[in-house]
Amino acid sequence: MRVLIVEDEPLMAEAIRDGLRGEAIAADVAPDGVTALGLLGTHQYDIAVLDRDVPGPSGDEIARHIVDSCSGTPILMLTAADRLDDKASGFALGADDYLTKPFQLRELVLRLRALDRRRAHHRPPVREIGGLRVDPFRREVHRDGRFIALTRKQFAVLEVLVAAEGGVVSAEELLEKAWDENADPFTNAVRITVSALRKRLGEPWLIVTVPGVGYRVSG
Repeated sequence: MRVLIVEDEPLMAEAIRDGLRGEAIAADVAPDGVTALGLLGTHQYDIAVLDRDVPGPSGDEIARHIVDSCSGTPILMLTAADRLDDKASGFALGADDYLTKPFQLRELVLRLRALDRRRAHHRPPVREIGGLRVDPFRREVHRDGRFIALTRKQFAVLEVLVAAEGGVVSAEELLEKAWDENADPFTNAVRITVSALRKRLGEPWLIVTVPGVGYRVSG
């Protein structure tokens, strides 16, 4: 399990990191929101532990970012406030669990393992087609054993295409499933993203354009 700890108190952060490592849980520490967002953009974490009151983008803003990214990363909020209203607002932001300070490391470990088990039960299946291996849980793509780095939007489009299992997916359906509700239905974003994705996957081309209909992944 790999965990991101967002905590601005150095002694607290170090104690949590060292304690988790002693429990065979890998932990990266971010002392502020900017560092946290940078790490989230670079690494895939099983769980994010967020102090709500860190400098830079707050823990609440980081939580919104995680939820908006659709990464599925569970969020455990840390706070010194134990009022019900504070907990309710945290859960409303997308938190999966809540722990008030001070707390014992043992309780944090138990909660992290419970969140990891819960997530494991809902892991989407790894899909393979035409030498392509798409792991939605780890957000990883391999072709013939070679790792392929994709942007989040490219991954979202590929995920929809692969899920169709060779069937044709229209541009409208891709727009609906891989973009948000504010997407312009007349935009050429789908065509541009598919073109970039096709190049990332390399030759021979795996994504086939069906004129006037849409796109499909060739097996």
